[in-house]
Amino acid sequence: MTIAALCLVVFAALAVSERGVDHLSFAVAALCSLIGTLLLIVADFERAILLAAILATAIVAASKVKLHHSGIKLTAADFALTFAGTIPFLVVQYRRTAVAVLAGSMAFMSAVVGTLLQAGGPPLSLDFRVLFLAAAAGVCALSFKVSGGSRPLQLTLTQGGYFFSTFMASVIDVRSWWPSRGLGLRGMTNDPLPLMTAIPARRTGTPDIILIQHESIFDPRLFGLAVEPNIEAFLSPADGRSGKLNVEIYGGGSWQSEFSVVTGLSSSAFGSDAYFVFQKGVDRFHHTLPRALAALGYKTMLTSSCRRSFLNYDAFYRSIGFEERIFSDDFPAPFDVDRFEKTNSDAVFLEAALGAFAERAAGDPAPRFVYALTNFNHGPHHRRLVPPGRFERERAFAAANLPDPQYGEYYARLAETAATWRLVKTKLASRFPKRSMLIVHYGDHQPVMTRRIERLLGLPEDGRRCFQTFYAIEGVNFAIDQSVSRSGSVLDIAFLGTVALQAAGLPLDEISATRASLIDDCGESHSASNSVRMRRFNRTLVDLSLIDLAPVVLQRSDPVAARKPGISKLAARSRF
Repeated sequence: MTIAALCLVVFAALAVSERGVDHLSFAVAALCSLIGTLLLIVADFERAILLAAILATAIVAASKVKLHHSGIKLTAADFALTFAGTIPFLVVQYRRTAVAVLAGSMAFMSAVVGTLLQAGGPPLSLDFRVLFLAAAAGVCALSFKVSGGSRPLQLTLTQGGYFFSTFMASVIDVRSWWPSRGLGLRGMTNDPLPLMTAIPARRTGTPDIILIQHESIFDPRLFGLAVEPNIEAFLSPADGRSGKLNVEIYGGGSWQSEFSVVTGLSSSAFGSDAYFVFQKGVDRFHHTLPRALAALGYKTMLTSSCRRSFLNYDAFYRSIGFEERIFSDDFPAPFDVDRFEKTNSDAVFLEAALGAFAERAAGDPAPRFVYALTNFNHGPHHRRLVPPGRFERERAFAAANLPDPQYGEYYARLAETAATWRLVKTKLASRFPKRSMLIVHYGDHQPVMTRRIERLLGLPEDGRRCFQTFYAIEGVNFAIDQSVSRSGSVLDIAFLGTVALQAAGLPLDEISATRASLIDDCGESHSASNSVRMRRFNRTLVDLSLIDLAPVVLQRSDPVAARKPGISKLAARSRF
């Protein structure tokens, strides 16, 4: 095959994989730059073109796998996550995909080795190769600039198509993947947003606030699937407020949703640092939901279904204002953490978590804020966690709507969560008839199982649907402020904590009042970080030193660092 024919085939395949022409010129220019780079190594066009085609194919394939499992395409920043939990998570949770990825990796290596050994053409002079690379890189840079840089492609991160061009644009956008010495905040403008005046309380009293994150729970009605009255009451309480919740993750990474709720910030605004925000964010956020409530006299408590050693939870949550932190390995008997971790049942965890709240509230009139993190509906859903004989009617109802065993398992777990919540709420109302309580619960992200739902129902591709869950707000022993959020409205997860303050009728300081003014700006967007005013607000928080982005300075007096000169600055800073 001649070089011209080879180029024609490769560029035609690239055009098909892009699924559009908007960024095709940049994709072609980027592929030429890749060919020029490889040409410096192999010295002939034939192998350079074939290797570039193999590498582009691998990029497109990996991006499709990532889009399927995370809802976001592959970018250069993802390579930092490869050994930060992504591979072990993939192997444990999605073994078939892991096997396919391994097989694809082996095929990739075989193709590369075969090309290097078997293909080849006449060598080209070094001067020509350097000139070709310089010309290709220049055209690529020009095409990148003319097309608007990385921003237009960032807006397609959740959509199919433009796999290669999106990845190559992220490579050129060095700031998106270059490790920051401090904490990188990309979602920020140069001009700050003026703060609003504080808003006084809407009612007397300070209700307890119970905030529950329901792992991997979404509203089946989002996909047109029917739900029973008990599930509907859980997702959309008749006397409360509820709606769709825009989240920033799909399939996993619950801590990014947690981060947005407790800080009021979009996790995606931190770019590649978003995945590591629980490590890099310790002691960097000084206006948070627990701190705002503590200033109003609240006692704050975290209850987590994870062990204390998970990620960097204890250090991070301590740093943002949770004075008491109870993890699954802290609950006293009869709670058995080893038995609990076989299913992570909400029937067990919510009883223990809210039991701890009730025990502390019994003899103390001070208002309390408790944040409960569940883990019951985490995937994969081919495992049967709801034992036979329980919620079989609900499982049959799900099967009648969608004959898929994984959806049936999801719905059965959801039914257990709804039943447990109804029971716990009744107990709280009965035990504390004179304590008013605000209950806020929400789903942190969808499980990957929803891709099966889309496929089985034949739903059209929708890059935004997989980033929507639910939120519900209701009151116990008091009526919530109905003016703060209409039922059915779309809310960005970064504003859920602010809406909780409003629904409780609590006063809002200047920061919370300003954040509340941004709610309508971000409700329909994929992420709060897309709002210009929100990005200006982030600048304000940085200018007021409420977000600390300063580089980490390793203390020479640190004896561990002195013994281990290779220790990372982040690790040295995060010990506690």
